[in-house]
Amino acid sequence: MVPNALFVACVALLAAPLGVHSLWPIPRTLSTGSEGLKLAHGFAIQFQGSLSHHAPADLKAAVSRTLYQLKHDGLERLVVGRAGADTDKIAKARQLNALKVELVASASNNILGITQNANLPIGMRDEAYTLHVPADGSPSVLSANSTLGLFRGLTTFSQLWYTSGSTIYTVEAPITIWDKPAYPYRGLMLDTARNFFPKADILRTLDAMSYVKASTFHWHIVDSQSFPLVIPEFPELSAKGAYAPDQVYTPADVQEIVAYAGARGIDVMMEIDTPGHTSAISASYPEYVACPDARPWASFANEPPAGQLRLASPSVLTFVQQLITSVLKELPGPYFSTGGDEVNLNCYKMDNITQTQLVQHNQTFEQALDTFVQATHKPILGAGKVPVVWEEMALNNNVTLSNDTLVMVWISSANAKAVVDQGFQIVHAPSDYFYLDCGAGGWVGDFVAGNSWCDPFKTWQKAYSFDPLANITSDQAHLVLGGEQLLWTEQSSPSNMDSIIWPRAAASAEVFWTGNTLPSGNATSTSEALSRLHDLRYRLVQRGIRAIPLQPHWCALRPHACDLTA
Repeated sequence: MVPNALFVACVALLAAPLGVHSLWPIPRTLSTGSEGLKLAHGFAIQFQGSLSHHAPADLKAAVSRTLYQLKHDGLERLVVGRAGADTDKIAKARQLNALKVELVASASNNILGITQNANLPIGMRDEAYTLHVPADGSPSVLSANSTLGLFRGLTTFSQLWYTSGSTIYTVEAPITIWDKPAYPYRGLMLDTARNFFPKADILRTLDAMSYVKASTFHWHIVDSQSFPLVIPEFPELSAKGAYAPDQVYTPADVQEIVAYAGARGIDVMMEIDTPGHTSAISASYPEYVACPDARPWASFANEPPAGQLRLASPSVLTFVQQLITSVLKELPGPYFSTGGDEVNLNCYKMDNITQTQLVQHNQTFEQALDTFVQATHKPILGAGKVPVVWEEMALNNNVTLSNDTLVMVWISSANAKAVVDQGFQIVHAPSDYFYLDCGAGGWVGDFVAGNSWCDPFKTWQKAYSFDPLANITSDQAHLVLGGEQLLWTEQSSPSNMDSIIWPRAAASAEVFWTGNTLPSGNATSTSEALSRLHDLRYRLVQRGIRAIPLQPHWCALRPHACDLTA
């Protein structure tokens, strides 16, 4: 965004005390005052300039949602005495009648909507915005270069306010913010194959993601256990591979989820993991899968049921290419993941058909895998999209990857350096920081020790302590696109979905939006973040997200009273 008067004012005010304990993620620059300001009963959000006549429909809808949240959040300030502590300031507060929303230097009639911006190649998305809320009651101003930036600013504006009776107010005016993300990729991964999640649960999760300015929904939609994705060209996959006829995602469901996400500034990156994690395909194409449900499963897969695509089969290559081509038609975003993790060599060694095919084609296993990966990535590249793989494809398997392949580092955060050393862009998804399912105990039967493989439980503090640039040189920093927290769902369902994810997943959202420096110039810390995360958790609950408490309510009302050093 081109520097303007608001930006200059923001910089000039940075010496002011840091406030607004309700903001998550904390903006990159922020100044606040100590005066009361309340929304007028007729408060309005008004489009200015080119938006007056050409505001996209999804931006209008975002404004309507913001007004609804302002009216219905009903969140009292987290202090002893709650809203009663602010009685004097509320009584003296001036009224704010309007928030004016404008695109900077745009007179075009062809304004890209939030959805269109969210689906752009990641380097072309502009999420920056400027927000100024005066204390004297004159209109607030939100400006940005894109509707996506305006949407991020509306999200921030909605977090500024508390409620006392019918009064919606702040005690920290004036407020000036200039903001943009430190990293473009800020994601959440959901596995919908181990256990099924109805569409309504996914939509609710997308809402929560938008409240913390997440940008990517990584949808691990199918796996060995089930194949709930309905593909019109291959209807038998879901007909035989889903848990039940009503536990599927139809093309209409996918389109609704993608559109819902896009209108909330979120791109959907779908994953169809190959060649491993594909046992569910054997229900409809048994000739395509090696060692389906082989026993003992631990010899042939990382978890049951075993089964991997016969990667040396020309028929399988054609099948996977056609499958991916069919799925890509429903996805407007720039990324698609073919997975590639946990390929089990023993499964192929015991499969006579695979061994025969390797001999027929005069290939080693490594050569067959390389051919398979290039074949599965061909339709992705042909569609102008970027292929995404798990880290083994870059580190453990001798396969040819296009230079723009995006690699997700999951086994250990220590492996990020080795991937960027090869010149690949990465997304941080390390199990030692960001796996939300860790610490729930072992889920396989007859396992008395009872530990999960990635113990212990990953607290929000652990995730918040993550350094995206650890061991990464300054010359390599541009290869780090961001990160995500992940929910593998062996022990999750709609019954505990919200409590497993929220508010913990908000930790990485701030790590990759704000970076490691607060607006004050101090380093981020869990001590500073806790009171704001408390506030976010209560606001999430008010908005219908069943987020769990971080501490006893007594602690939430008394910042730092429950610190170890208190």
